[in-house]
Amino acid sequence: MKKWLTLFILASLLVISACGGNNKAESNASNSSSAGENTSNASDTITYQSENGPIEVPANPQRVLVLSSFAGNVMALDVNLVGVDSWSKNNPRFQEQLKGVEEVTDEDLEKIIELEPDLIIGLSNIKNVDKLKEIAPTVTYTYGKVDYLTQHLEIGKLLNKEKEAQAWVDDFKQRTQEAGEAIRAKIGEDATVTVVENFDKQLYVFGDNWGRGTEILYQEMKLNMPDKVKEMALADGYYALSAEVLPDFVGDYLIFSKYPETDFSFLETDTYNNMPAVKNNQVFEVDAREFYFNDPLTLDYQLEFFKESFLGKE
Repeated sequence: MKKWLTLFILASLLVISACGGNNKAESNASNSSSAGENTSNASDTITYQSENGPIEVPANPQRVLVLSSFAGNVMALDVNLVGVDSWSKNNPRFQEQLKGVEEVTDEDLEKIIELEPDLIIGLSNIKNVDKLKEIAPTVTYTYGKVDYLTQHLEIGKLLNKEKEAQAWVDDFKQRTQEAGEAIRAKIGEDATVTVVENFDKQLYVFGDNWGRGTEILYQEMKLNMPDKVKEMALADGYYALSAEVLPDFVGDYLIFSKYPETDFSFLETDTYNNMPAVKNNQVFEVDAREFYFNDPLTLDYQLEFFKESFLGKE
């Protein structure tokens, strides 16, 4: 159990971009000291104010390598990728865009050298940072330091595409809030929604900032979280539980993020099938591999999924 919990936490750290308990994108965007502004130079580089200090990066990067979490952010800004982490490479929704892009890890130094990246991006817990810096400018982000929208703005600044990133954030917030109003009007202001995922033989329930659509449902749409989820999952972002106690956590609606080739035997139990969300046909299932990110490409997909699930096809 400990082994799989450790693997799950590490996986989540690799696939979830930095999030905070509250959405601070607007305030951080206006604060250059905390958000980090690009300074244009006369040469082909810019100075990016990273969390570790200023760093010279290409003004127009052509061969970006992402070692954790941020491939969707880079693709959303139309910047070329030459290498990505396995989680991004195995995301079915990224298959077409990542065709021909190599799968790499922070230990594949020889392969990374061969790919000739001009910029490397990853989380602060990646290995071999000093060696990677010798290959190309390397920028890392600490998990949880900023919220998910501010994170996209930071990637935008790093890639010299801050305006494009800000435009997406503004549009996304408007679309999600409008959808939230329509959904609350249909299901009721007091209706509750739970997000659950199965990983190996363990179930997890999620708070409001751990991917899987939680940022949209709870932060932007202002949908309600069951009290038991608030109690156990809100602070840490997730909570491991058994199938036997699942009814204590599942609200009026259930978003079920499913990994393929995983044990689903609990779906046949009376405990599961007697839950009101199941009886009322208010369970919406998704492929976990497509749903655990919170980059713009995935967020747009999640938003359309929620609109169709709660409101029906237009």
